[in-house]
Amino acid sequence: MKRLKAASLITAVKTPYTEKGEVCLKTYDFLIKQQIAAGVDGIVVGGTTGEGHLLSWEEHLMLIAHCVHNFGEQLIIVGNTGSNNTREAIKATENGFAIGMDAALQINPYYGRTSLKGVSEHFKRVLDIGPAFIYNVPGRTGQDLTPAVIEPLSTHKNFIGVKECSGNERIAYYEKQGIACWSGDDEGCYVGRHAHGSHGVISVTSNIIPGLMRKLMDKDYSVSELEETAKLNDSLQGLMNWLFCEPNPIAINTALIMTDAVPNNFRLPYLALTLEQRQVGFELLKAVATKDLVGDKLSLLEDSDFNYCI
Repeated sequence: MKRLKAASLITAVKTPYTEKGEVCLKTYDFLIKQQIAAGVDGIVVGGTTGEGHLLSWEEHLMLIAHCVHNFGEQLIIVGNTGSNNTREAIKATENGFAIGMDAALQINPYYGRTSLKGVSEHFKRVLDIGPAFIYNVPGRTGQDLTPAVIEPLSTHKNFIGVKECSGNERIAYYEKQGIACWSGDDEGCYVGRHAHGSHGVISVTSNIIPGLMRKLMDKDYSVSELEETAKLNDSLQGLMNWLFCEPNPIAINTALIMTDAVPNNFRLPYLALTLEQRQVGFELLKAVATKDLVGDKLSLLEDSDFNYCI
């Protein structure tokens, strides 16, 4: 638990595909090695960014096992084994821990929502299995996990903390209560870390600039160093905003294809950003030093360069 709470930068890693729509393990390993080289503490396997909702459970658990086997000594492996179906969440979480993941990422039941009492019972059942981050993302679930829900759960021995997407005010409140909190919002994560005491961020942006996100999450800076990281954060706001110009992971997928980090394959229903949107991103990515980007080159690309599969 101590190691998990010390992780300040966790990347919700992208899942790449072959042209036939299969998971591309060769590229997946490349992406993870880039994270390790940049000093990232851990990865979320099959999160929203990793398109866990488009993966079969067999693919999902295979990726967790693959990461544990190949990278478990270098990274904390967090399996996104949550579900809106408590039975499935329990089964997936049990399987994830059986194959060696360090922690689970658990979400409140979405679409077929339940009462807050039902949410609490859902979380208690999955927390009984092993260490877990609770993920509060009202924009996707349609239901805010308020402190009235989180605070009683925080006493559970397997509760690590919250990935919180409702803003730094909530994060600051939790941290003052001794509840560990990670930002789920890249744009606000620097302020959350240095002004409001967050434990860190579970990040989308670190897929493409992991080293720069590492700088934003590090602490114990001198006054002058903190001024420099504040300037770095300001300079990256445009890129962070662009990465959410469409529902995640559309933009990060497009960006990693533009830098030639991953094959140019999308699993439907996701489509690449439009040419106009890519032009905006191209300028933002061009402003980042090549050494700080994941990928070997930067191209605008044509619409016809993207391949769509299922």
